[in-house]
Amino acid sequence: MRQRVPVLVLGAVLSGGIVSAQAPPPKAPVHDVTDDYFGQKVVDPYRWMEDTGSAEFASWLKAQNDYTRAVLAKIPGRAALADRIKALDDAGPTVSSVQWADGHYFYFRTDPGSDNRRLFVKDRLDASERLLLDTEKQSTKEKHYSIDYFTPSLDGRYVAAGVSAGGSENSVLKVIETATARQLPDRIDRAEFGGVSWRRDGKSFFYTRLAKLAPDAPPTDKYLKSQVFLHTLGSNPDGEPAVFGFGVSDSVAVAPADFSFVLQSTASPWIIGVVAHGVQNELTLYTAPMESVRGTSTPWRRFADVEDAVTGVDLHGDTAYLLSHKDASRFQVLTVDLARPGNAPAVMVPASDAVIRNLGVAKDALYLQDLDAGMGRLRRVPFGGGPPEIVALPFPGAIQGFATDPRLDGPIVEITSWTESPRWYSYSAAEHRLLDTKLVPRSPVDFSGIESVEVKARSADGTMVPLSIVFRKGLARDGSHPTYLTGYGAYGLTLDPSFTPTTLAWLERGGVLAIAHVRGGGEYGEDWHRAGMLATKPHTIDDFIACGEYLVENKYTAPARLSGQGTSAGGVTIGGAITRRPDLFGAALIRVGDTDSLRSETMESGPANIPEFGTVKTEEGFKALWAMDAYQHVKDHTAYPGILLTTGANDPRVAPWQAAKMTARLQAATSSGKPILLRVDYDAGHGMGSTKTQLDEQRADEYAFLLWQLGEPGFQPK
Repeated sequence: MRQRVPVLVLGAVLSGGIVSAQAPPPKAPVHDVTDDYFGQKVVDPYRWMEDTGSAEFASWLKAQNDYTRAVLAKIPGRAALADRIKALDDAGPTVSSVQWADGHYFYFRTDPGSDNRRLFVKDRLDASERLLLDTEKQSTKEKHYSIDYFTPSLDGRYVAAGVSAGGSENSVLKVIETATARQLPDRIDRAEFGGVSWRRDGKSFFYTRLAKLAPDAPPTDKYLKSQVFLHTLGSNPDGEPAVFGFGVSDSVAVAPADFSFVLQSTASPWIIGVVAHGVQNELTLYTAPMESVRGTSTPWRRFADVEDAVTGVDLHGDTAYLLSHKDASRFQVLTVDLARPGNAPAVMVPASDAVIRNLGVAKDALYLQDLDAGMGRLRRVPFGGGPPEIVALPFPGAIQGFATDPRLDGPIVEITSWTESPRWYSYSAAEHRLLDTKLVPRSPVDFSGIESVEVKARSADGTMVPLSIVFRKGLARDGSHPTYLTGYGAYGLTLDPSFTPTTLAWLERGGVLAIAHVRGGGEYGEDWHRAGMLATKPHTIDDFIACGEYLVENKYTAPARLSGQGTSAGGVTIGGAITRRPDLFGAALIRVGDTDSLRSETMESGPANIPEFGTVKTEEGFKALWAMDAYQHVKDHTAYPGILLTTGANDPRVAPWQAAKMTARLQAATSSGKPILLRVDYDAGHGMGSTKTQLDEQRADEYAFLLWQLGEPGFQPK
């Protein structure tokens, strides 16, 4: 058995993390730009990188990636680690996004030997599956294609699917005939969000389309002024009418940065127009009789607005069921009679200690997806009222997939945990329980030697922050273990228990995986979310640091053996943690991370994110963004840990210049001699749509880098 490295000699071992023998990375030119925000001068030395189309930036970015590849290639354990990760990822199939349509089951499936998810259908659960769409057939060495989303018609005869190249999420909407897998001639571009809602005729659907931009339009225009159109199969989409969205109707208030969608149900004569205000969770809702949809003259009537704090809706007859956190941080279910305008909403399911995450109308009842003390819970609510009934889950875990159809009894749910692989279940009304659909077998990857615990860490202001810790059974609490701490904390999203076979490559080496459920997420409802957004965002960073300190104090690890990771909006979290407490971490990963918050609203996705983070156009917004901007808080002559930053060249959510600027600033400032590396995938975006090979290679790079920087024997370059 390999001996554990004693904590007292870690300093000697970690000297291998210093790249003294390695040539320095390509230096970035400094061209200072000074901004004046409400009397405060802010200097930006790498503003020039925001011109991502310039030859200077392209050359520097490629040189950085070449340098990173050369450094990572010298880590001796990387190749074997990559083989292990690939074997784990290829051990069994995965199934996701299960949808039911008139007896047909549609789903994504990724099989061993397949590099990307493909779209399948089963006409019955006991029938053989049929392949409907395989984007690997149109992929090339230079560019791959992925399916972003799909929606079957109500009768299951057709399925609409969005396909994009290189992880860009710039979907082209296509239509496939289910019986033959034949693609119809229909092609609709600028369909990134899809929002497909099929009409009952089975030959037409509503969908959301982005505006067509002028060649010289600024990046921030990309997601502005979207509209909902009604497409009839076989017709030219460029000549079809808009029915909802920006500028369509005088009776509907839609701002340029709002997103619009139309929803309908077979169980109701009403149609719903949804206005989403950027990333803000609270919706504005309109309704109209389904038969009255007439393009711009549709008689829309508003029945819920932002102050009603509605985040979800479904229909049954004249009743709209609303998920709302108004005066109920952990959410409640309200009902509105759409046939009686002006009636106040009534409380159907009051708030409780559990957080209601989702609701859906099935044939037999209304179903609720809850988060109860960090675990999933399912409840059945009779349409006529009465107390909700708890539907027992087959094992304790998280509900990661939840779908209902008013023609089908009960929901279809995906259940998983940190150590139990996901399986899909359907509800049997006759037996009052969930039954395994057998759509995916239990994973052959063995987690029987792995356990998890749920604890709480005390944050700077005394708030107790949930922390999940996953590790090998019998782990000695001696402070010696390489530890991977991850956190997010934005939009009210939660990091629920999930099963990822490739994490076994970390855990089986004695590594610890820890998940910090920081403020800004939704683990304790809307109050928890609002305690980590806008001006309260520093709480998110405080909480992450507190979780790292807990792991050290309770001897799971030591600072030299602790790594932190943040992805996307989690870049604020890890960026803030390493700039505040570089001494707490031996290494860090910033994955497609938002680190230059003061400049984030200039990105394509910037205007939509203002409700969550703020705007520099107000003094209050500037102060909030300044406090969370990691790039501006990097200090010269500071001993930063080894850091690997990643980006995708086609990322529509966090622009590649974010990672580039943070890399350049850290490389110029650090005094530790430890590597600051930038990894660029030129055939990827934000991570959505990446192939299995891309994800496995990235994980191998990340794990190998961390094990090198955390002093793990077998990963130290000579």
